[in-house]
Amino acid sequence: MPKATRFQTKEHNTRLVYKTIYADTGISRAEISRKTKLTKTTVSNIVAELVNEGLVEEIGMGISDAGKPPILLSAVDDARYFMGIDLANSVFRGAIVNLRGEIKYHFSQPIYNSTGDSALKIVFQLVDDLLNASENPVRGIGIGTPGLVDPQNGVIRTSVNLDWQDLPLRDLIQKRYELSCFLANDCQAAALGEYTFARNSSTSNLVVVKVGRGIGSGIVLNGKLHYGDGYGAGEIGHVVVVDNGERCACGNYGCLETVASTSAIIRLAKKLAENDQKSLLYQFVSSPDEITTECVLQASNAGDLGVQTIISNAGYYLGTTAAYLIGILNVQHIVFAGSVIRFGNVFMEPLKRAMQDCSMSNLSEGTKIDVSSLGQDIVIMGAASLLLANEFHLT
Repeated sequence: MPKATRFQTKEHNTRLVYKTIYADTGISRAEISRKTKLTKTTVSNIVAELVNEGLVEEIGMGISDAGKPPILLSAVDDARYFMGIDLANSVFRGAIVNLRGEIKYHFSQPIYNSTGDSALKIVFQLVDDLLNASENPVRGIGIGTPGLVDPQNGVIRTSVNLDWQDLPLRDLIQKRYELSCFLANDCQAAALGEYTFARNSSTSNLVVVKVGRGIGSGIVLNGKLHYGDGYGAGEIGHVVVVDNGERCACGNYGCLETVASTSAIIRLAKKLAENDQKSLLYQFVSSPDEITTECVLQASNAGDLGVQTIISNAGYYLGTTAAYLIGILNVQHIVFAGSVIRFGNVFMEPLKRAMQDCSMSNLSEGTKIDVSSLGQDIVIMGAASLLLANEFHLT
Protein backbone atom coordinates (compact mmCIF):
# COMPACT_ATOMS: atom_id res chain seq x y z
CA MET A 1 0.00 0.00 0.00
CA PRO A 2 1.49 3.38 -0.99
CA LYS A 3 2.27 5.81 1.81
CA ALA A 4 -0.18 8.68 2.27
CA THR A 5 1.00 12.03 1.00
CA ARG A 6 1.26 15.05 3.28
CA PHE A 7 -1.85 16.51 1.66
CA GLN A 8 -3.83 13.29 2.21
CA THR A 9 -2.74 13.13 5.83
CA LYS A 10 -3.76 16.73 6.44
CA GLU A 11 -7.11 16.19 4.73
CA HIS A 12 -7.76 13.09 6.86
CA ASN A 13 -6.81 14.90 10.07
CA THR A 14 -8.99 17.89 9.18
CA ARG A 15 -12.00 15.66 8.59
CA LEU A 16 -11.33 13.83 11.85
CA VAL A 17 -11.12 17.04 13.89
CA TYR A 18 -14.22 18.54 12.28
CA LYS A 19 -16.20 15.32 12.74
CA THR A 20 -15.23 15.29 16.42
CA ILE A 21 -16.38 18.88 16.92
CA TYR A 22 -19.59 18.25 14.95
CA ALA A 23 -20.43 15.25 17.15
CA ASP A 24 -19.65 16.92 20.47
CA THR A 25 -20.80 20.54 20.82
CA GLY A 26 -18.81 22.37 23.46
CA ILE A 27 -15.51 20.54 23.21
CA SER A 28 -12.05 21.92 23.93
CA ARG A 29 -8.93 21.60 21.82
CA ALA A 30 -7.33 19.43 24.49
CA GLU A 31 -10.31 17.04 24.48
CA ILE A 32 -10.18 16.84 20.69
CA SER A 33 -6.52 15.92 20.94
CA ARG A 34 -7.33 13.17 23.44
CA LYS A 35 -10.16 11.75 21.34
CA THR A 36 -8.38 11.87 17.98
CA LYS A 37 -4.89 10.98 19.24
CA LEU A 38 -3.55 13.97 17.30
CA THR A 39 -0.99 16.34 18.81
CA LYS A 40 -2.22 19.55 20.42
CA THR A 41 -0.30 21.58 17.84
CA THR A 42 -1.94 19.73 14.94
CA VAL A 43 -5.38 20.18 16.47
CA SER A 44 -4.80 23.89 17.12
CA ASN A 45 -3.67 24.49 13.54
CA ILE A 46 -6.65 22.63 12.08
CA VAL A 47 -9.11 24.39 14.38
CA ALA A 48 -7.68 27.76 13.31
CA GLU A 49 -8.34 26.86 9.67
CA LEU A 50 -11.86 25.64 10.42
CA VAL A 51 -12.65 28.84 12.30
CA ASN A 52 -11.29 30.88 9.39
CA GLU A 53 -13.55 28.94 7.00
CA GLY A 54 -16.57 29.67 9.21
CA LEU A 55 -17.19 25.98 9.96
CA VAL A 56 -16.27 26.19 13.65
CA GLU A 57 -16.67 28.88 16.30
CA GLU A 58 -15.61 29.44 19.89
CA ILE A 59 -18.67 29.47 22.12
CA GLY A 60 -17.31 30.24 25.59
CA MET A 61 -15.21 28.96 28.42
CA GLY A 62 -15.39 25.54 29.96
CA ILE A 63 -14.87 24.45 33.56
CA SER A 64 -11.36 23.61 34.66
CA ASP A 65 -10.30 21.74 37.78
CA ALA A 66 -7.06 23.67 37.81
CA GLY A 67 -5.43 26.33 35.69
CA LYS A 68 -6.87 28.32 32.82
CA PRO A 69 -10.40 27.35 31.71
CA PRO A 70 -10.51 25.76 28.24
CA ILE A 71 -12.12 27.50 25.27
CA LEU A 72 -15.03 25.45 23.96
CA LEU A 73 -15.70 24.88 20.27
CA SER A 74 -18.81 24.12 18.25
CA ALA A 75 -19.66 23.50 14.62
CA VAL A 76 -21.51 26.39 12.97
CA ASP A 77 -24.78 24.81 11.87
CA ASP A 78 -25.52 27.38 9.14
CA ALA A 79 -21.98 27.43 7.78
CA ARG A 80 -23.06 25.42 4.75
CA TYR A 81 -26.38 24.87 3.00
CA PHE A 82 -27.28 21.82 0.94
CA MET A 83 -30.23 20.88 -1.23
CA GLY A 84 -32.14 17.64 -0.75
CA ILE A 85 -34.65 16.47 -3.37
CA ASP A 86 -37.24 13.67 -3.22
CA LEU A 87 -38.56 12.37 -6.55
CA ALA A 88 -40.35 9.34 -5.12
CA ASN A 89 -43.96 10.53 -5.16
CA SER A 90 -46.56 12.22 -7.35
CA VAL A 91 -45.20 15.54 -6.13
CA PHE A 92 -41.48 16.29 -6.44
CA ARG A 93 -40.31 17.85 -3.18
CA GLY A 94 -37.12 19.59 -2.14
CA ALA A 95 -35.60 21.63 0.64
CA ILE A 96 -32.56 23.66 1.59
CA VAL A 97 -31.04 22.27 4.80
CA ASN A 98 -28.12 23.21 7.00
CA LEU A 99 -25.40 21.01 8.45
CA ARG A 100 -27.74 19.74 11.20
CA GLY A 101 -30.54 18.87 8.83
CA GLU A 102 -32.63 21.90 9.78
CA ILE A 103 -34.90 22.79 6.87
CA LYS A 104 -34.59 26.42 5.79
CA TYR A 105 -36.74 26.49 2.66
CA HIS A 106 -39.23 24.02 1.29
CA PHE A 107 -40.69 23.75 -2.23
CA SER A 108 -42.72 21.21 -4.16
CA GLN A 109 -43.71 20.70 -7.79
CA PRO A 110 -46.70 18.55 -8.84
CA ILE A 111 -45.75 16.30 -11.73
CA TYR A 112 -49.26 15.48 -13.03
CA ASN A 113 -48.14 12.03 -14.23
CA SER A 114 -45.31 13.59 -16.24
CA THR A 115 -42.59 11.22 -17.40
CA GLY A 116 -39.40 11.33 -19.45
CA ASP A 117 -38.18 14.76 -20.50
CA SER A 118 -41.26 16.45 -19.02
CA ALA A 119 -40.45 15.04 -15.56
CA LEU A 120 -36.83 16.11 -15.96
CA LYS A 121 -37.91 19.69 -16.67
CA ILE A 122 -39.89 19.67 -13.42
CA VAL A 123 -36.75 18.58 -11.55
CA PHE A 124 -34.88 21.56 -13.02
CA GLN A 125 -37.73 23.90 -12.08
CA LEU A 126 -37.68 22.63 -8.50
CA VAL A 127 -33.92 23.18 -8.26
CA ASP A 128 -34.32 26.68 -9.71
CA ASP A 129 -37.00 27.56 -7.16
CA LEU A 130 -34.86 26.38 -4.26
CA LEU A 131 -31.72 28.16 -5.43
CA ASN A 132 -33.66 31.39 -5.91
CA ALA A 133 -35.13 31.15 -2.41
CA SER A 134 -31.88 30.49 -0.55
CA GLU A 135 -30.23 33.54 0.98
CA ASN A 136 -26.94 31.68 1.40
CA PRO A 137 -24.96 29.82 -1.28
CA VAL A 138 -25.92 26.18 -1.77
CA ARG A 139 -22.87 23.91 -1.75
CA GLY A 140 -24.33 20.80 -3.37
CA ILE A 141 -27.43 18.84 -4.38
CA GLY A 142 -28.51 15.41 -3.19
CA ILE A 143 -31.29 13.51 -4.92
CA GLY A 144 -33.32 10.49 -3.83
CA THR A 145 -35.14 8.92 -6.75
CA PRO A 146 -37.21 5.81 -7.33
CA GLY A 147 -35.74 3.07 -9.46
CA LEU A 148 -32.42 1.35 -9.88
CA VAL A 149 -29.67 3.93 -9.39
CA ASP A 150 -25.94 3.68 -10.04
CA PRO A 151 -24.63 6.14 -7.41
CA GLN A 152 -21.02 5.73 -8.46
CA ASN A 153 -21.68 7.11 -11.95
CA GLY A 154 -24.72 9.19 -11.04
CA VAL A 155 -27.01 7.38 -13.48
CA ILE A 156 -30.63 6.30 -13.06
CA ARG A 157 -30.52 2.91 -14.76
CA THR A 158 -34.27 2.48 -14.78
CA SER A 159 -37.23 4.23 -13.17
CA VAL A 160 -40.46 2.68 -14.39
CA ASN A 161 -42.87 5.30 -13.02
CA LEU A 162 -40.85 8.20 -14.46
CA ASP A 163 -39.93 6.42 -17.71
CA TRP A 164 -36.23 7.11 -17.26
CA GLN A 165 -33.67 4.73 -18.72
CA ASP A 166 -29.92 5.26 -18.26
CA LEU A 167 -30.49 8.91 -17.37
CA PRO A 168 -27.17 10.62 -16.39
CA LEU A 169 -28.94 12.89 -13.93
CA ARG A 170 -25.85 13.73 -11.88
CA ASP A 171 -23.94 15.02 -14.91
CA LEU A 172 -26.97 16.95 -16.15
CA ILE A 173 -27.37 18.66 -12.76
CA GLN A 174 -23.65 19.40 -12.33
CA LYS A 175 -23.33 20.85 -15.83
CA ARG A 176 -26.45 23.01 -15.49
CA TYR A 177 -25.77 24.37 -11.99
CA GLU A 178 -22.02 23.90 -11.50
CA LEU A 179 -22.65 22.26 -8.12
CA SER A 180 -21.65 18.86 -6.84
CA CYS A 181 -24.47 16.31 -7.02
CA PHE A 182 -25.02 12.88 -5.49
CA LEU A 183 -27.77 10.38 -6.30
CA ALA A 184 -29.25 7.39 -4.52
CA ASN A 185 -32.37 5.29 -4.66
CA ASP A 186 -35.04 6.96 -2.50
CA CYS A 187 -35.13 4.12 0.04
CA GLN A 188 -31.36 4.07 0.31
CA ALA A 189 -31.38 7.83 0.80
CA ALA A 190 -34.07 7.43 3.47
CA ALA A 191 -31.87 4.98 5.35
CA LEU A 192 -28.94 7.39 5.36
CA GLY A 193 -31.22 10.23 6.47
CA GLU A 194 -32.55 8.16 9.36
CA TYR A 195 -29.05 7.11 10.35
CA THR A 196 -27.68 10.66 10.17
CA PHE A 197 -30.46 12.73 11.70
CA ALA A 198 -32.82 10.49 13.68
CA ARG A 199 -30.92 7.44 14.87
CA ASN A 200 -31.74 6.63 18.50
CA SER A 201 -29.54 3.56 18.74
CA SER A 202 -25.84 3.12 19.31
CA THR A 203 -25.55 0.50 16.57
CA SER A 204 -23.80 1.43 13.33
CA ASN A 205 -26.14 -0.90 11.41
CA LEU A 206 -29.65 0.03 10.37
CA VAL A 207 -32.39 -0.99 7.93
CA VAL A 208 -35.13 1.42 6.87
CA VAL A 209 -38.18 -0.07 5.16
CA LYS A 210 -40.13 2.59 3.28
CA VAL A 211 -43.71 1.83 2.31
CA GLY A 212 -45.84 4.07 0.12
CA ARG A 213 -47.01 3.58 -3.46
CA GLY A 214 -44.03 1.25 -3.70
CA ILE A 215 -41.97 -0.67 -1.18
CA GLY A 216 -38.22 -0.75 -0.71
CA SER A 217 -35.56 -0.75 1.96
CA GLY A 218 -32.24 0.91 2.55
CA ILE A 219 -29.38 -0.72 4.42
CA VAL A 220 -26.65 0.95 6.46
CA LEU A 221 -23.80 -1.31 7.53
CA ASN A 222 -20.95 -0.03 9.69
CA GLY A 223 -22.18 3.52 9.16
CA LYS A 224 -22.11 3.31 5.36
CA LEU A 225 -24.85 2.77 2.82
CA HIS A 226 -24.80 -0.75 1.41
CA TYR A 227 -25.74 -0.54 -2.26
CA GLY A 228 -25.10 -4.12 -3.33
CA ASP A 229 -23.04 -5.31 -6.28
CA GLY A 230 -25.70 -4.18 -8.74
CA TYR A 231 -26.85 -1.23 -6.58
CA GLY A 232 -30.17 -2.96 -5.86
CA ALA A 233 -29.65 -3.97 -2.22
CA GLY A 234 -32.93 -3.67 -0.29
CA GLU A 235 -35.22 -4.08 -3.31
CA ILE A 236 -37.82 -6.08 -1.40
CA GLY A 237 -40.94 -4.70 -3.07
CA HIS A 238 -40.69 -7.20 -5.89
CA VAL A 239 -40.15 -10.30 -3.79
CA VAL A 240 -43.05 -12.67 -4.57
CA VAL A 241 -45.08 -13.37 -1.42
CA VAL A 242 -48.39 -14.61 -2.90
CA ASP A 243 -48.56 -17.57 -5.27
CA ASN A 244 -50.63 -16.73 -8.37
CA GLY A 245 -51.28 -13.27 -6.99
CA GLU A 246 -52.06 -9.97 -8.70
CA ARG A 247 -49.88 -8.90 -11.61
CA CYS A 248 -47.26 -6.37 -10.53
CA ALA A 249 -45.92 -3.43 -12.54
CA CYS A 250 -42.61 -5.31 -12.77
CA GLY A 251 -44.31 -8.12 -14.72
CA ASN A 252 -44.31 -10.76 -11.97
CA TYR A 253 -47.33 -11.94 -10.01
CA GLY A 254 -47.87 -11.68 -6.26
CA CYS A 255 -45.05 -9.26 -5.42
CA LEU A 256 -45.02 -7.64 -1.99
CA GLU A 257 -46.10 -4.34 -3.55
CA THR A 258 -49.32 -5.97 -4.79
CA VAL A 259 -50.48 -6.67 -1.22
CA ALA A 260 -48.68 -4.33 1.19
CA SER A 261 -48.21 -0.96 -0.54
CA THR A 262 -50.66 1.92 -0.16
CA SER A 263 -51.61 1.38 -3.81
CA ALA A 264 -52.55 -2.21 -3.00
CA ILE A 265 -54.47 -1.20 0.12
CA ILE A 266 -56.46 1.38 -1.86
CA ARG A 267 -57.17 -1.14 -4.64
CA LEU A 268 -58.44 -3.70 -2.14
CA ALA A 269 -60.47 -1.06 -0.29
CA LYS A 270 -62.17 -0.08 -3.55
CA LYS A 271 -63.01 -3.73 -4.18
CA LEU A 272 -64.40 -4.02 -0.65
CA ALA A 273 -66.61 -0.95 -1.14
CA GLU A 274 -67.90 -2.28 -4.47
CA ASN A 275 -68.97 -5.54 -2.81
CA ASP A 276 -70.24 -4.13 0.50
CA GLN A 277 -72.58 -1.17 0.36
CA LYS A 278 -72.59 -1.05 4.17
CA SER A 279 -68.86 -0.40 4.37
CA LEU A 280 -67.93 2.58 6.53
CA LEU A 281 -65.89 3.79 3.57
CA TYR A 282 -69.13 5.34 2.27
CA GLN A 283 -69.14 7.73 5.22
CA PHE A 284 -66.15 9.42 3.63
CA VAL A 285 -66.69 9.00 -0.13
CA SER A 286 -69.68 8.76 -2.43
CA SER A 287 -68.14 6.18 -4.77
CA PRO A 288 -65.27 3.65 -4.62
CA ASP A 289 -63.32 5.61 -7.24
CA GLU A 290 -62.85 8.42 -4.71
CA ILE A 291 -61.10 6.22 -2.11
CA THR A 292 -57.66 7.46 -1.04
CA THR A 293 -55.19 6.59 1.69
CA GLU A 294 -56.80 9.22 3.90
CA CYS A 295 -60.23 7.71 3.37
CA VAL A 296 -58.95 4.22 4.25
CA LEU A 297 -57.35 5.63 7.40
CA GLN A 298 -60.61 7.29 8.43
CA ALA A 299 -62.61 4.11 7.87
CA SER A 300 -60.09 2.09 9.85
CA ASN A 301 -60.21 4.56 12.74
CA ALA A 302 -64.01 4.39 12.62
CA GLY A 303 -63.85 0.64 13.19
CA ASP A 304 -64.50 -0.82 9.72
CA LEU A 305 -63.46 -4.45 10.22
CA GLY A 306 -63.12 -5.14 6.50
CA VAL A 307 -60.74 -2.22 6.03
CA GLN A 308 -58.81 -3.19 9.14
CA THR A 309 -58.40 -6.73 7.77
CA ILE A 310 -56.92 -5.35 4.54
CA ILE A 311 -54.46 -3.21 6.50
CA SER A 312 -53.59 -6.06 8.90
CA ASN A 313 -52.93 -8.45 6.03
CA ALA A 314 -50.65 -5.87 4.42
CA GLY A 315 -48.73 -5.54 7.67
CA TYR A 316 -48.38 -9.30 8.01
CA TYR A 317 -47.05 -9.72 4.46
CA LEU A 318 -44.53 -6.95 5.05
CA GLY A 319 -43.50 -8.57 8.33
CA THR A 320 -42.82 -11.91 6.67
CA THR A 321 -40.56 -10.18 4.16
CA ALA A 322 -38.84 -8.16 6.87
CA ALA A 323 -38.09 -11.48 8.59
CA TYR A 324 -35.85 -12.30 5.64
CA LEU A 325 -33.86 -9.16 6.40
CA ILE A 326 -33.43 -10.28 10.00
CA GLY A 327 -32.27 -13.72 8.95
CA ILE A 328 -29.91 -12.54 6.22
CA LEU A 329 -28.45 -9.40 7.79
CA ASN A 330 -29.06 -9.87 11.53
CA VAL A 331 -29.34 -6.09 11.80
CA GLN A 332 -30.85 -5.31 15.18
CA HIS A 333 -32.51 -2.01 14.34
CA ILE A 334 -35.26 -1.78 11.68
CA VAL A 335 -37.18 1.45 11.08
CA PHE A 336 -40.40 1.68 9.09
CA ALA A 337 -41.24 4.83 7.15
CA GLY A 338 -43.68 6.07 4.53
CA SER A 339 -47.37 6.87 4.37
CA VAL A 340 -48.47 3.39 5.46
CA ILE A 341 -47.23 3.92 9.02
CA ARG A 342 -50.17 6.29 9.52
CA PHE A 343 -52.32 3.16 9.94
CA GLY A 344 -50.69 2.70 13.34
CA ASN A 345 -51.08 -0.50 15.32
CA VAL A 346 -53.58 -1.97 12.88
CA PHE A 347 -50.62 -2.24 10.51
CA MET A 348 -47.66 -2.49 12.88
CA GLU A 349 -48.89 -5.20 15.27
CA PRO A 350 -49.44 -7.84 12.55
CA LEU A 351 -46.11 -6.78 11.05
CA LYS A 352 -44.26 -7.40 14.31
CA ARG A 353 -46.09 -10.70 14.84
CA ALA A 354 -45.11 -11.91 11.37
CA MET A 355 -41.48 -10.96 11.95
CA GLN A 356 -41.49 -13.06 15.10
CA ASP A 357 -43.35 -15.96 13.49
CA CYS A 358 -41.12 -16.13 10.42
CA SER A 359 -37.65 -15.65 11.88
CA MET A 360 -35.52 -17.32 14.56
CA SER A 361 -36.79 -16.16 17.94
CA ASN A 362 -33.33 -15.35 19.27
CA LEU A 363 -32.80 -12.98 16.34
CA SER A 364 -36.24 -11.36 16.22
CA GLU A 365 -36.34 -10.77 19.98
CA GLY A 366 -33.06 -8.87 19.72
CA THR A 367 -34.32 -6.66 16.90
CA LYS A 368 -35.56 -3.20 17.75
CA ILE A 369 -38.52 -2.00 15.65
CA ASP A 370 -39.18 1.72 15.28
CA VAL A 371 -41.26 4.11 13.23
CA SER A 372 -39.33 6.99 11.65
CA SER A 373 -39.71 10.42 13.22
CA LEU A 374 -38.67 12.20 9.99
CA GLY A 375 -42.10 11.86 8.41
CA GLN A 376 -42.51 12.80 4.76
CA ASP A 377 -39.14 14.58 4.76
CA ILE A 378 -37.13 11.38 5.26
CA VAL A 379 -35.96 11.17 1.63
CA ILE A 380 -35.17 14.90 1.51
CA MET A 381 -33.10 14.55 4.66
CA GLY A 382 -31.42 11.48 3.25
CA ALA A 383 -30.63 13.22 -0.02
CA ALA A 384 -29.03 16.09 1.89
CA SER A 385 -27.08 13.64 4.03
CA LEU A 386 -25.48 12.30 0.85
CA LEU A 387 -23.61 15.61 0.77
CA LEU A 388 -22.63 15.31 4.43
CA ALA A 389 -21.35 11.79 3.81
CA ASN A 390 -19.44 12.51 0.61
CA GLU A 391 -18.26 16.09 1.15
CA PHE A 392 -17.75 16.19 4.93
CA HIS A 393 -17.59 12.48 5.85
CA LEU A 394 -19.91 13.13 8.79
CA THR A 395 -21.81 9.83 8.71
